Order: sequence, then C-alpha cells, then structure tokens
Amino acid sequence: MTHDERSLRQHILDLLAGGGAHAGFDDVVSGLPVKLRGRKARGLPHTAWMLLEHMRIAQRDIVEFSRNPKYVCPHWPEDYWPADEAPPGRAAWSASIKKFRQDLKAMQALVKNPKTDLFAKIPWGEGQTILREALLIADHNAYHLAQLVDVRRLLGAWPG
Repeated sequence: MTHDERSLRQHILDLLAGGGAHAGFDDVVSGLPVKLRGRKARGLPHTAWMLLEHMRIAQRDIVEFSRNPKYVCPHWPEDYWPADEAPPGRAAWSASIKKFRQDLKAMQALVKNPKTDLFAKIPWGEGQTILREALLIADHNAYHLAQLVDVRRLLGAWPG
C-alpha cells in the first residue's frame, strides 16, 4: 500500500469517526433525558428518536449494500424512518446507539482493509464504489447529527 493510499484511508476513517468540524456522535446522543427523546421541537418535523433511528437504518442499508451481493434495497421513505416518534421502550435508545456503532465499525473495517479497492465499482451496484459509500455515510451522519443538535437546542437539552 502506498503512502497516498494509507493517507486516503486514514482521512476517510477520520471522517467516518466524526467530530472535527462539528460535534461527534457520542456527544450528540449522550445525556438526552428520556422524556425528550420522543418530543418534537417547535418548528421541526422530527424527534431525536426519529433522527437517531433514521441514521441507524440508513447507515445499515449503506453498509449492507457495500458488502452484500444479495442486497435488496428497502422502500423509500417508509423503510428508512421509524414508525413512531418515541422509542418503544427505555432500552431502545441504547440499542439503536449500539447498532449504529457496530455498523459504523463495519464500514470502517471495510475501508481499513488493504484488500478493499476503494475505487472499484461494486459489482451489484450502478457505478458506486466503497469510497463513495463511505463518504455518503459520513455526509449523511453529519447532516442528521446537526439536526439532532438543533432538536436538543430547541428542547433546552444541549449543553453548548
């Protein structure tokens, strides 16, 4: 592996890890009171739960597409958003966070693996590459983390 390739992989891994120019995943999802997880902030269409679950579901979809030749695309938008505005139970929030982290680690492992050709077209795709899918995850997560921060701010539950 060349220096440039190692450097590119590390930049992608850093981007996937989040933080840097914005609040990181753990900072955004930690410490939100249970009673606020299913509450909409005035003027915003989603609750914190809806955003967290959407991030988890979409990330899972991208990871599966990236590694599974038998991938089947879910229906948009109904399969990408939770049915309920609030978590179905106290454990659901933590379970969603855990699954999100697992899928993020799976994409990071794919990027980190020197056998993964970041530029090769995914055979079952339509021109997508692992590089594109990793960047898509980073972009999508950053976008929705910002929305989560807005929800928390408007609900009075953001420390900053």
